[in-house]
Amino acid sequence: MGKVTGFLEYDRQEQKYQLAGDRIRHFREFTLPLEERDVKKQAARCMDCGIPFCHGPTGCPVHNQIPDWNELVYSGGWEDALRNLHSTNNFPEFTGRICPAPCEEACTLNLENMPVTIKTIEQAIADKGWQEGWIVPEPAAIRTGKKIAVVGSGPAGLAAAQQLARVGHEVHVYEREARAGGLLRYGIPDFKMEKKHIDRRVKQMEAEGVTFHYNVNIGVTLPFRELVDGYDAVLMSGGAEVPRDPGLPDTNLDGVHYAMPYLTQQNKRVGGEDVSGITPILAGGKHVVVVGGGDTASDCVGTAFRQGALSVTQLDIRPMAPQIEDKLTVWPYWPTKFRTSSSQAEGAEREFQAATLGLEGRNGKLTGVKCVRVDEKRKPIPGTEFTLQADLCFLAIGFAGSVIEGMIAQSGAAVDKRANVVANDSDYRTSVDKVFVAGDMRRGQSLVVWAIREGRQAAHAIDKHLMGETILPV
Repeated sequence: MGKVTGFLEYDRQEQKYQLAGDRIRHFREFTLPLEERDVKKQAARCMDCGIPFCHGPTGCPVHNQIPDWNELVYSGGWEDALRNLHSTNNFPEFTGRICPAPCEEACTLNLENMPVTIKTIEQAIADKGWQEGWIVPEPAAIRTGKKIAVVGSGPAGLAAAQQLARVGHEVHVYEREARAGGLLRYGIPDFKMEKKHIDRRVKQMEAEGVTFHYNVNIGVTLPFRELVDGYDAVLMSGGAEVPRDPGLPDTNLDGVHYAMPYLTQQNKRVGGEDVSGITPILAGGKHVVVVGGGDTASDCVGTAFRQGALSVTQLDIRPMAPQIEDKLTVWPYWPTKFRTSSSQAEGAEREFQAATLGLEGRNGKLTGVKCVRVDEKRKPIPGTEFTLQADLCFLAIGFAGSVIEGMIAQSGAAVDKRANVVANDSDYRTSVDKVFVAGDMRRGQSLVVWAIREGRQAAHAIDKHLMGETILPV
């Protein structure tokens, strides 16, 4: 907790944003950090609530000890707060920027709609740690002689690799793309998280002994069998990448794209990677329709505005949620309520209870998106059809599971009906000896914070499997 009476003395204060008209002119982060004195006041608001749901199973997947580091920030113990935060989370500067903060929904003060600004404080601790030079490589003092291959350098793979290297294993990370980060780098736009944060962690991990192999597609350019034969353990953490099929006619029209290729292309462009061999997808001067109501759809909205779209309309099949949830029936769980992302606030039109019927085109090019209103059971309401002008349409309706062809098929690991590799969350073992799995490839599409949690737990399981015991946290 912070100050005993802090929640009575200080109002909730959130980070402010650059004005929308200014921030859409660039792809950099646009949050305006709080002054240190204001962060301390926000930490002081953490109350002696008895049972802190913020870091329990309903609040924080990685079980951050939130009241403890709030107390430390309030008392000026920033370095100790960072040490505490790192004990549960390898990458707090990631989650402090992009986590939806279920911890704040679970905060006791959220019963009054004024939760502690936990996410802001977490980011402030991590950023101060880098600024002050407190975050340094932590190489193992003793080497175990064991070799481990980690496939995929998203949040799950990075977390597992760092944990395993720190207990003395030789860790090799294989990444299909030219740089590390997975979804963090290629799916999440820079205006939400600049990639320098990933680069710093990669540099730290390399100094801890982790070896990164880029442009290696396991199961395509390198057989999976070579990993099984050459390493003591293999962790598959490749993510869930297959987009959900919308089942719409005419998706082959020029101007219709799945969301992730669009975001990946722009992130590579911002990162200075070569995209000359890819057909450009650009929204400048165009009317854009985004199908889907989640975070990926919102990222498409913000990216389109920064590329100079004339208009952006977002279609959500769900009804407009209530402005405030019924606390007595929902708290401390994640509630369904009306939310406006920073990208949506930049000028998007939002259509609720709107289903997509099909796509219209002329001479092979998209001209419009045919829609219809739906009832609470998502059934079309006759007579409510309408068409939106569109030069570009992005399909952002989630992911159907992992890519089976290639690595998973060659591994021989069992896969469930949702195209997830089968393994439990206690030992993370697949049906194949020496092969483990973690992250979205095991649990399906989920949050970055859950991927970090799974990577850490998988590292615990692998170390215990190889050594008979482990000091890594569960």
